[in-house]
Parts: sequence; structure tokens; C-alpha cells
Amino acid sequence: MAIFVSAIWFNPGDWVTLTFRLVLATLVGGIIGFNREMTGKAAGLRTHMLVSLGAALFVIVTLTGSSTEMDAVSRAIQGVATGVGFLGAGEIIQLSEFSRDKPRIKGLTSAASIWATAALGIVAACGLWQIGLIGTLLVLLTLSGAKGLERFISLRREDDER
Repeated sequence: MAIFVSAIWFNPGDWVTLTFRLVLATLVGGIIGFNREMTGKAAGLRTHMLVSLGAALFVIVTLTGSSTEMDAVSRAIQGVATGVGFLGAGEIIQLSEFSRDKPRIKGLTSAASIWATAALGIVAACGLWQIGLIGTLLVLLTLSGAKGLERFISLRREDDER
């Protein structure tokens, strides 16, 4: 099928390819966002879907324009990365808590998941759906599976301190 071809460049009149890439970006963002929503995080389903779709739209604009040079795509990706960095910083600042004992920072994982979701949107926009699906799976494994590993490490540290 033509929509599964991993060619980055495409004809702007090819609505099937355009729709597939944007829907894929929205879906991978939704999958990550659903995971965050289920754990009660501030940046949840809609945020992740919009970040992924927004990143895809910025990149698709350069892929469908009259100038299809890699420099234009590279600049779009850099712009997305910078913008998402500010969004992630806002997530961290909003959730930061300070106490007299030691500063307690919250929101780093949410910021990182927003950043990864933007990257997945970029990958989807470029038509690299296999990388997008593998990346989504790895992000989910990291968000869900690494929590148990963190608990194990924390228990080991407590045992070592006794």
C-alpha cells in the first residue's frame, strides 16, 4: 500500500498520506497521554495528543511546501524541540515544591513524556510509521515498566542505609 511507504517527501495533494501521518501523530500522542491520564498526571490525554499533532503539523508544512530541502525540515524540527522545551519547563515549574529540608522537583517525567511525544509526532509527519510505533511502545514501557525498577532500586538503597 502506498501509505505505508516510508518516503519522507510526498505530494501535498496526496490527502491519504497527509491524513495517515496526522492521524498517526494524534494516535501516538493519545496513547502516551492515556497512560499519563490514567496515573493522574497534569499533562494527560489532550495535552499529549495536541503536542504530537502540533509537532507533526509544523514538520508537514515544510514537507509539502515548494522548498523540500532538508534544511527546512531541520529548522522546523529544531523549532518544535525549542517550543516543546518551554512547554516542558512550564510543567516542571508549575509542579515544583520547595521545603526546608531539600527541594522536591515534580514534573520531570511529564516534561520528558511531552518531549518524547513531540518527537513521535515529528516521526509520524515524516512518514516513518514503524519508528513511531516502536518509539511509542518504548515510551510506554519506560513510563510503566521503569516504575517497578525504580521501586526496587529505592528498596535496595534503604536496605543498604540500614
